[in-house]
Amino acid sequence: GQYLEQGFPVLSAGPTPHVRTEDWSFTLKHGPRPIKKWNWAEFSALPLTRMTRDIHCVTAWTKFDTAWQGVLVDDILADAGIAPPTAYTLALSFDGYTTNVPAKDLLDGKAMVALLYEGKPITPDHGGPARLLVPHLYFWKSAKWLNGLQFT
Repeated sequence: GQYLEQGFPVLSAGPTPHVRTEDWSFTLKHGPRPIKKWNWAEFSALPLTRMTRDIHCVTAWTKFDTAWQGVLVDDILADAGIAPPTAYTLALSFDGYTTNVPAKDLLDGKAMVALLYEGKPITPDHGGPARLLVPHLYFWKSAKWLNGLQFT
């Protein structure tokens, strides 16, 4: 079973990339084809949403009432002028990590690209400057150092 975690453990598959916001970009793709690309200023100017959710790690910890702020996947798609073109997505990270997520788990306000955690920029150890947040799934689906979503 899960146990309550008071801290915020750092778990990563490899070294922590340190991505400056000046170098950050986010690309929405359909297969290998880019649909739209945003730089940090453009992306952070999209509508921001606050979300307070419990998060759960597959390693058995749970953290209650975590506060995030970011851009809903719904708002990213709206800004790009598209509906989800496929049923599945890959979350793409600066370090080469990917994780597959059914598109239905990203829509209807269920997921965001988080830019702030507890009112502050997300630190590199926790996936900053931007990470996917899909709080109803185990946290490994909330890819750190996010730089794109690819519909597959």
